[in-house]
Amino acid sequence: QVQLVESGGGSVQVGGSLRLSCAASGLIFSNFAMGWFLQAPGKEREIVAGISGSGATTYYADSVKGRFTISRDNAKNTVNLQMNSLKPEDTAFYYCAAGNSVSLPRAYTFWGQGTQVTVSS
Repeated sequence: QVQLVESGGGSVQVGGSLRLSCAASGLIFSNFAMGWFLQAPGKEREIVAGISGSGATTYYADSVKGRFTISRDNAKNTVNLQMNSLKPEDTAFYYCAAGNSVSLPRAYTFWGQGTQVTVSS
């Protein structure tokens, strides 16, 4: 079955950086768009960034443009999210997902268990 396993979350101070990774198995990785989503307490899950199967197309939420970078390695079945200049409002649970659209949340069908990111001032 499809498994997505996130790693790299943790606590960091404002302005710091974290790199999230997601290891995928059980699917033809290059056939799927991959995305990162966040869910803050009491809020709905929202897309942060997405990348096409080839890596040629990316999408970023306005709130993270210029600070976050999504990348993938199809040889290793991994997708990463480099997060720089972190802000307290980036604090959330972050999920990796696989689907068939770079930017449409409803198109993502497989989900990881998530990893916590906490940004403190």
